[in-house]
Amino acid sequence: MTADALMDNAAPKARFGDYLELTKPRLSTLSVITTLVGYAAAWPGWHPVEFGALVIGTCACAAGVAALNQWMESDTDAIMPRTSDRPIPAGKVATGSAFVLGAGLCAGGLGVLFTYTNGLASLFALLTIISYLAIYTPSKRWSRWSTEIGAVAGAFPPLIGWAAATGSVTALGWILFAILFLWQVPHFMAIAWMYRKDYGAVNFPMLPVRDASGCKVARWSFANSLALVVVCLLPQPFGLASIYYTIVTVVLGVWFLARATAFLSRKNRDQNARKLFFTTIGWLPLQLGALVADRLIFA
Repeated sequence: MTADALMDNAAPKARFGDYLELTKPRLSTLSVITTLVGYAAAWPGWHPVEFGALVIGTCACAAGVAALNQWMESDTDAIMPRTSDRPIPAGKVATGSAFVLGAGLCAGGLGVLFTYTNGLASLFALLTIISYLAIYTPSKRWSRWSTEIGAVAGAFPPLIGWAAATGSVTALGWILFAILFLWQVPHFMAIAWMYRKDYGAVNFPMLPVRDASGCKVARWSFANSLALVVVCLLPQPFGLASIYYTIVTVVLGVWFLARATAFLSRKNRDQNARKLFFTTIGWLPLQLGALVADRLIFA
């Protein structure tokens, strides 16, 4: 009998809350929200069935990916203090049950998107699943670039929404993709620096583990933050947003860059990493909200 089978037999009956935790609701919600940002920015008009299918399909895919990710990483999750209480390593959910739940949600989500939106939207959803599970998750064990690889997977959701709305992807859709990609680098660099000892304990070779001083981590975060602000300013020159959007973007960009600049200092680096992390969380909905509002009002 395999170790997984023994775990399955020994695992107690899981509660609904344990399965819900397996789907990482907060992270999955972010994927759904950014998908809807792409849909709203393209705004095809109100189509209740299409909109509902987009929400349900994306939610199922995101939840399924989260469950399968935890199934794949249950060994390292058991070692790191910040993840040791997750459902699988804590023995709350059997590994086989986690796999069935994750695979079923992904398949069901793709089916809903393909049936009720269009093929391109479901293709982007499939690319999200493949890039996250088949490329990003394994790369965390061997690549210094795992964060950037994961950022590609995390940047697909706006394209799912845009494709669902229009059946294609235009320049603004790809700008949204770039915004999500660049945003994730300082966001996750800050997290990885805060929990670098955990990642080091499982020998993940990411930059914050290799860079003991944090100088390279901070410089890379700043470079991507600067590129992020530049990309956010592109819509108006291309005639895709108004001057009002640009004004808001400049204000938000100054705030973001101030936190990224503070992270460059060796003094209080741990504290500044935490501040940068919370800034990324606050900045994203404000920036995306400004773009969507501008599109709905002035487009």
